[in-house]
Amino acid sequence: MLFVAQLVSNVAAMMQTVGSAWQMGDLGGSASLVALIPTAALLPVLFFGIPGGALADIIDRRRYLVATQTWITVFAACSAILTVADLMTPALLLVLTFTLGIGIALSSPAWQAIQPDLVPKPEMSSALALGSLSMNVGRSIGPAMGGLLVAAAGVGFVYLLNAVSSVAVTAALVWWRRPDADSRLPAETLAGAVRAGLRYGANSPLLRAVLTRLGLFLLPGAALLALLPTVVRGRLSLGPAAYGLLLACFGIGATLTAVTRARLSRRFTPDSTLTIATLMLAAGMLVQAFVTAPVIVGMALFAAGCAWTLGLTTLMIAAQSALPWWVRARGLALFMIVAAGSIAIGSALWGAVASWSLERAHLGAVVALVVGLIGARRWKLAATVGLDLSPATTTDLDVTLNPRPTDGPVLVTVAYQVPDARMEAFVEAMRGVERHRRRTGASRWGLFRDLAAPERFVETFLVQSWSEHRRQHERVTVAADADLDRVRGFIHHGVAVAHYLSAYSEGALQNVDVPGEDPSSLVSGLPAVSSPP
Repeated sequence: MLFVAQLVSNVAAMMQTVGSAWQMGDLGGSASLVALIPTAALLPVLFFGIPGGALADIIDRRRYLVATQTWITVFAACSAILTVADLMTPALLLVLTFTLGIGIALSSPAWQAIQPDLVPKPEMSSALALGSLSMNVGRSIGPAMGGLLVAAAGVGFVYLLNAVSSVAVTAALVWWRRPDADSRLPAETLAGAVRAGLRYGANSPLLRAVLTRLGLFLLPGAALLALLPTVVRGRLSLGPAAYGLLLACFGIGATLTAVTRARLSRRFTPDSTLTIATLMLAAGMLVQAFVTAPVIVGMALFAAGCAWTLGLTTLMIAAQSALPWWVRARGLALFMIVAAGSIAIGSALWGAVASWSLERAHLGAVVALVVGLIGARRWKLAATVGLDLSPATTTDLDVTLNPRPTDGPVLVTVAYQVPDARMEAFVEAMRGVERHRRRTGASRWGLFRDLAAPERFVETFLVQSWSEHRRQHERVTVAADADLDRVRGFIHHGVAVAHYLSAYSEGALQNVDVPGEDPSSLVSGLPAVSSPP
């Protein structure tokens, strides 16, 4: 039921975007203004994607999605009313498109992150593929349906249909009951959750590789649909019905590929699959640029639709596979920020070039796509296959005092004993440990060698608060635990791990429990020191 709800939501949103692009042309907008419609629709993701992902990770996702769908309903209905009343202007159209984009930006990470809440673990990979299919196929079918409905019933009807479908999606969400999350820790704050999401993205090489490949695919690929309205109106001299049919060719190709993608994934690696999709998209763009026969252009758009879904689904599954449960919505928000930003910037860029030369805009995008394939050598997707990011079993913290959750910062030290012959391998392995510490909450990290005992190394890292350090223990995954095992054999016997709470943290001294003494007496009873030791 929620798969259908997601599909309806994505289809309706893209129908409205297509309707807005055509309406901008009817209102007398130039090629650059028409190309700004997808920019206005996707630009909010750059501003609201990360907060949206953070909110989806720290509050109830069902209620959060109900609120965002209500937002979408209200502004879709406003667009319909203004259009039917003939009060729409180019500036107002861009503002409403941007406002609707805010609702989509806030809700999209949560839609993708709920997949694991719906299926048991053995079906997880299929659920991730379905979620990606819903997003990509919905966005492929939506433009085709939108173009046909604009021709048949007008733009106002498309806006109204988006509002009605959003109400239906809200009803499905109200019916759903999400399992309660089980955590012994207080909920993260919004600011803390945003920092944690950005910190994870900065320290996850796998996620960075996926995001880089995503930008290399979409920044030039955005030219295809952004320039299509200008191609249809100009060189092909056709109307909205033909525009809808050409978009339908794109949507059919996307749909068929979504159904057959699983077979391709069994025969090709993710990197090979993305290379095939890139070359197919480049070929389709060349045909759109220079061929004047609508039938051949439709065939090229069919192939481009196949490539679009094949590439985006491959990248989405790779992103999902690189994200553990605790940061999934925030990581997917980063994915959507890069996707939306690439499409928004690409649409505006190629639209501006098209004002000078439509053919050269297409050629520039094709060259950028092919050059982007160089990134396949450095940022490989294959490393995300088979990665186990389920929670690992961890031990309780061995401390005498129990600080309050907000007390901090907390300094953690770990001592290691490393023989001379293993030092280089140990130091290199600790780079992976550093990335793990930083991904899960450390703001500072260091590794130091004891000058008095050269075989002794001390790892130090600083965490913002005691609750954040406790979250670090909950955030250890099976894959990360396997990496940590590489250095556990070096841990010094005796007192190997120590935790220190800042003495200037609020409540730090109140946690000291000495029978018969007031904590302040521990300070007042110290001897005076005239100079530093």
